[in-house]
Amino acid sequence: MRRLVAETRLHPAELILPMFVKEGLEAPVALKSMPGVEQHTLDSLVKAAREAVDAGVGGLMIFGVPEKHDEIGSGATDPDGILNVALRRLREELGDDTVLMSDLCLDEFTSHGHCGVLDEQGRVDNDATLQRYAEMAVAQAEAGVHVVGPSGMMDGQVAVIRRALDDAGYTDVGILAYAVKYASAAYGPFREAVESTLQGDRRTYQQDSANRTEALREVQLDLAEGADMVMVKPALPYLDIVRDVREVSDVPVAAYQISGEMAMIEAAAANGWIDRDAMVMEALTSIKRAGAQIILTYYATEIARRLQAG
Repeated sequence: MRRLVAETRLHPAELILPMFVKEGLEAPVALKSMPGVEQHTLDSLVKAAREAVDAGVGGLMIFGVPEKHDEIGSGATDPDGILNVALRRLREELGDDTVLMSDLCLDEFTSHGHCGVLDEQGRVDNDATLQRYAEMAVAQAEAGVHVVGPSGMMDGQVAVIRRALDDAGYTDVGILAYAVKYASAAYGPFREAVESTLQGDRRTYQQDSANRTEALREVQLDLAEGADMVMVKPALPYLDIVRDVREVSDVPVAAYQISGEMAMIEAAAANGWIDRDAMVMEALTSIKRAGAQIILTYYATEIARRLQAG
């Protein structure tokens, strides 16, 4: 009876699996803070991606972890850099069987770990960073990505990326804008995954968790600049923002169940304090109920299989 009258339903096609691929690995490396998640080799990435597609997962979001870093994140635009190589490999293997997405940000590639290039005073230079983002967008499009995901929260990033893609002839590559990205305490496990070298913090360009109106202003700016989808990150602590964004957005709304959200579930379950499987489903359902039409989650393949099994 409860299943018959449920108002909110999850579907595998609405789930996106974030995946990490590391340069130089000979075998996958398990992440301690994110049980079940790995830094992949190119071969294991393709295998896991195929498993996700076969389970019905709607899309993949790929993050690259290079061996070398520098001040401007050169590896992000290098055709032979790990992220672009991985995107080409996945597109060759999967074709259009899934929506191939890429993280468009410099933090994995810079020696200082910030999402942009720095000025002489060590501050993130917004406009100089936009030029790097434009170059990244074209490089990722050339590698075969369907959708780029600019996550750096630089002012004007969507407009610059759209113009760069269009000028290069990639008018059909979409933009999933990280329109609302908060300076959260829950990113810690992700930084293990990408081996972040962050110095300082990102509060000058990520949003204040106390602010709500600011989030809607950021969304409106990204929509005006041509975003094809907009995202709220993190998800669970900001369900009110997900709902607010859904009410004003005329494009699909996504939410990212981030690493810290996963880590809390896994740690509590490991201590026997909660029912893990029930909690995962409850958390994802709440994100969908709040208004997210697309959910990025490390549980994507697992949940897709559970949903397919009925």
